[in-house]
Amino acid sequence: MSSDHKLFLTPREAAHAITINGRRVLDQNIGRTLVLSLLAGFYIAFGAQLSTIVMQDAAQFVGFGIARFLGGSLFSVGLMLVVVCGAELFTGNSLLAGAALHGEISWRNLAKNWTIVLVGNFVGALFFAWLLFETRLWEQGSVAENAIRIATVKCQLSFTTAFVRGILCNWLVCLAVFMATAARDITGKLLACYVPIMTFVASGFEHSIANMYYIPTGLFIAGKNATADPALNWYNFFVANLLPVTLGNIVGGVIFVAGAYWYAYGAIDAPERPL
Repeated sequence: MSSDHKLFLTPREAAHAITINGRRVLDQNIGRTLVLSLLAGFYIAFGAQLSTIVMQDAAQFVGFGIARFLGGSLFSVGLMLVVVCGAELFTGNSLLAGAALHGEISWRNLAKNWTIVLVGNFVGALFFAWLLFETRLWEQGSVAENAIRIATVKCQLSFTTAFVRGILCNWLVCLAVFMATAARDITGKLLACYVPIMTFVASGFEHSIANMYYIPTGLFIAGKNATADPALNWYNFFVANLLPVTLGNIVGGVIFVAGAYWYAYGAIDAPERPL
């Protein structure tokens, strides 16, 4: 059966497809990369805000565990939009390390892509947080309290805790992208996005791009709440959360997924073309 008619790619074929796709950074101009990065920031924020809305009071009706499951299920919409509609997500682009390890792109190309994409994701998520703040929808029910609570908890994590949660998060995110690459139809890609993303959110792991929405949203709302915890501030956002989580995300994606499959399938013998 040809690759065009297969239901899914084998792990070796999926690893090869991801590696060859990494070549795009060689000729994709900065403008396109930036726009696609902004879109990814928006898409992840869509999933994050939906999760925040639903989880505002779910626990009191279905219990803590089921509420986390629901929140994770809804958050997965973000990666579904990234994968199916097309966007440049920093955490998913950790897989580009595989292309660098195979010599398809240089480490300089990789660093340039990561820098542009991280900036684009941040601007997109931050702008989306401001847009949601301006909708005043956070004034309904206990949305504001939930948003502030989420942001505060994230700002109170120790560096080590945030770093390790970041590793575990992007291990799953990159596996979701790996599985979505292996899937050959929309249904398969959506399911591939859903299961790992639901797992990381329900487990409480930390995603740098999602936090670029969650914490600024809490900060914007807390600006009108005099009783907000002082731990919720911009310094803790950047230093106590975003820095360790981003580093953890890089380790999780590069070592445990890109690096692992590069080692496992180091001698790629598939045809030198996208599958």
